[in-house]
Amino acid sequence: MATGSSIRIAPSILSADFANLEAELAKIADADLAHVDVMDNHFVPNLTLGLPVVERLVQTSPLPIDAHLMIEDPDRWAPGYAEAGAASVTFHAEAAMAPVRLARELRKTGARAGLAVRPATPLEPFLSMLGEFDLLLVMTVEPGFGGQAFLEACLAKVRTARAAISAAGGDVWLQVDGGVSADTIAACAEAGADTFVAGSAVYGAGNAADSIATLRKLAAEHSC
Repeated sequence: MATGSSIRIAPSILSADFANLEAELAKIADADLAHVDVMDNHFVPNLTLGLPVVERLVQTSPLPIDAHLMIEDPDRWAPGYAEAGAASVTFHAEAAMAPVRLARELRKTGARAGLAVRPATPLEPFLSMLGEFDLLLVMTVEPGFGGQAFLEACLAKVRTARAAISAAGGDVWLQVDGGVSADTIAACAEAGADTFVAGSAVYGAGNAADSIATLRKLAAEHSC
């Protein structure tokens, strides 16, 4: 499992005010990463923002940008996000034609290469490839929209991922995204997650910094 010192909180700007993103990023300066959801209205039924906006976010954000690409044809488009300066670029296993080749291409730019799986996608076909990735994202809601209820059934997948990462060794972050809040983060940490995406739980709170501190404390207390 994760240790308290390796906990990473990554607020999702999907829940931020898109008209004031620079100010919204400043609110989460106490976090570890700024999670940016890129959606193309094809892979998921929602449209958010794309490469030009992410490029500007990289230039203005006080935090490293953690780009989550919910898009078709990431083999073509994902490298551009790494080249734009995103610290980590995560693409979906369901959309990539050659996930290992793509991960290697992302790593060449200096970005962390992440692989994401939807709730119904089994992990097992990808566990033998863990050494090719720097981050494994287990979605705990169906990707596409913020504010969804946490799917507790996904915790079994988080446990499976943690066991595989521990067995393989190396520095692979285990991220959860979807419905993460003060009510659910402890269970995620106990299951083995070490990197937590929270949108409405941070930006919907009265004080984003206080919410980040609370989430970090709960995750650390339930990690080992």
